[in-house]
Amino acid sequence: MSNNHFELNATDRSADLQGKGASRRLRKQNLVPAIIYGGGEQPTAISIKINELVKALEFEAFFSHILTINVDGTEHQAVIKDLQRHPAKGFPMHADFQRIVKGQKINMNVPVHFSGREDAPGTKEGGILSTLVSDIEIVALPSQLPEYLEVDVSGMEIGDLFRLSDIDLPEGVIIFDLDMEDAHDRTIVNMLPPTLEEVDEDADEVDADEVPATEQGGEGAEGDDQDGDDQDAE
Repeated sequence: MSNNHFELNATDRSADLQGKGASRRLRKQNLVPAIIYGGGEQPTAISIKINELVKALEFEAFFSHILTINVDGTEHQAVIKDLQRHPAKGFPMHADFQRIVKGQKINMNVPVHFSGREDAPGTKEGGILSTLVSDIEIVALPSQLPEYLEVDVSGMEIGDLFRLSDIDLPEGVIIFDLDMEDAHDRTIVNMLPPTLEEVDEDADEVDADEVPATEQGGEGAEGDDQDGDDQDAE
């Protein structure tokens, strides 16, 4: 768990007209349309100042943390479940937040950090660490949500791999894929052998002394023999 605390101020826009036109007008006012849903309550349409949301998005922990959303003086505990960004400029265009219910587990995607890659024997032998995931879906109580999952790869040698089941999980945290009936214990990282072999730069260089005499003489040698024959003829 992290000690980070994220709080957003928002305005209730449930009474306003909804739709693409309304959303465009909000964005022109530097506001991001969003919605809070779940928790046995009706969805609440809100708007958030874009600079406030952008600042919060700079922190990785924002995506796996319980957030406090202050809507016109009423606090909502929620987590971010979806974020739409502009395809070219990257700024947030819409956000979905899910209310938190105390004592009720939730599904969250949390980042994965791979540590110790420089110390791994495989890396020192020229191997390539191939990471296959950047986040993993977990199930946990809101109070037990980790900021990220850490995978120590410092002992990996060439040919080694780690699966989901190899992750050292915090207390109370379950990996969603492993909790299903058709659980799939997929690979999350492996150490590949080098793909490019070092080439000896001197391999193509040949010493002149190693060239056979017939090759060294070339056309010049043939020319000398011809001149000698001409002189004998005279």
